Amino acid sequence: AEDPAASRARAAAVRGCAGTYASPPRRPDNRVDAPALLAQLKDLRADTYNFLVWRAATDWDDLRAFLPEAVKQDVKVWVTLVPPSESPPRTSAYSEPYRLDYDRWAVEIAKLGVAHPNLVAWSIDDFALNQPTFTPDATRRMLAAARAINPRLAFVPVVYWRFVKPGPAAPPLAAYRGLFDAVLYPYRNDSVKQNLTDTGTVKPEVDRLRELLGPDLTVIVDVYQTKHSRAGSSTPAYVRAVMAEARRAADGVMVYTHPNPTTEPDKYAAVRDGFAARP
Repeated sequence: AEDPAASRARAAAVRGCAGTYASPPRRPDNRVDAPALLAQLKDLRADTYNFLVWRAATDWDDLRAFLPEAVKQDVKVWVTLVPPSESPPRTSAYSEPYRLDYDRWAVEIAKLGVAHPNLVAWSIDDFALNQPTFTPDATRRMLAAARAINPRLAFVPVVYWRFVKPGPAAPPLAAYRGLFDAVLYPYRNDSVKQNLTDTGTVKPEVDRLRELLGPDLTVIVDVYQTKHSRAGSSTPAYVRAVMAEARRAADGVMVYTHPNPTTEPDKYAAVRDGFAARP
């Protein structure tokens, strides 16, 4: 069995993060505009960017180009893949170039992290909805391959509240205990009624995750600044409030998605205020 100190060291690389996720500024050719993204991260006082490899077939190449520029500004980077439920035929795009070969992704991301130590974590979106693919055994195998190459790269899957009470055919969350270095937890008040208006259940939901996965679990709260298909739209005041609750209850803040200063100036200002308020 792995020394628990190794997981604690990986978790330390993401603990306290102030980051944004996905929706980077893009050039007219749809490539990620790294200088613009880094300028916005600096203005927002963000120290982390979560790079979603999905929106364009060139995202993996753009990530590799972004990493050496990000390190110059002390920006830590995560990379997120989409699972089968967000891939064809359900959607129009895969995470390219390795698509659904998550064992290969684990190896390639680990190697990229060796070359660029500011790549500190990787994640899989909607991990809970894809347990037939990511069984505990499959997850263990995937992580063993990654950690053999890069033992300091954290695995921080997206875990929604519904994962706390999985369906009868799904393994319980406790079956994954010890496999995650941290979790990225999208907050939507799901334990009461899903919405992007109520902020009062951040702490009890985070506490419940720790009951299931361990009292020392590192929880990064994912704050919706963007509209959700079922939960509706958030306001700048909501974004500020959830960011504040997350600072008190959890171990870091990730904002979904990276706000656009031109088309979302009020949300952009809210995220900047939220990061500026941290100690």
